[in-house]
Amino acid sequence: MAQKTAPDSTRRSERSRRAIYDAALALVGEVGYAKLTIEAIAARAGVGKQTIYRWWPSKGAVLLDAFLDLAEQAAEAASAGHDTVQTEIPDSGDLEADLKFVMRATVDEFNDPKYDAPYRALAAEGLLNPELGQEFVEKLLEPQLQLFVDRVRRAQDAGQVLPDVDPRIALELWSSPLAQRWLMRSGALTHAYADKLVEYALYGIARRPA
Repeated sequence: MAQKTAPDSTRRSERSRRAIYDAALALVGEVGYAKLTIEAIAARAGVGKQTIYRWWPSKGAVLLDAFLDLAEQAAEAASAGHDTVQTEIPDSGDLEADLKFVMRATVDEFNDPKYDAPYRALAAEGLLNPELGQEFVEKLLEPQLQLFVDRVRRAQDAGQVLPDVDPRIALELWSSPLAQRWLMRSGALTHAYADKLVEYALYGIARRPA
């Protein structure tokens, strides 16, 4: 008699987790975060809602993990040469060109519905839920901002940026306006706009006094 193989609970759990991620990301795009519920995620994923509550305390926590997983998959695809998502800032020796390259990729990501809806939901929920907001910053935003800090520091080492410039403050000159325009929907997000932010940040807008 053939011996029966015991079910692989690890594989089953991973399938359920993946289905939950996919369901949360799809639903937040379809119905918005306000109408997103654990029950709806469970139904779409084909799991019991207790399965979700066993792993996550809230719909925000589910969505955060789903979005982090999406970002990780994009990074893996980029490293394999199958995507345009940037996992590091190139160093061609031309700071302006490198910043424009990554800022344009950021514009493309903000304009992609796959990222836009969950990103907005998490940004809003983070204001109401400090714990989730802190996790959102630490796990998602901070690593991305640190890439800019590292690139500016390399430019300082190469003598391209003034030595007393604080890279952390400097990056806000181009990243914050882009995020503000996206969040408030106050204007079109284009490559040309991203280029101007970089140019204004690097070279200023006023004539220096004689």
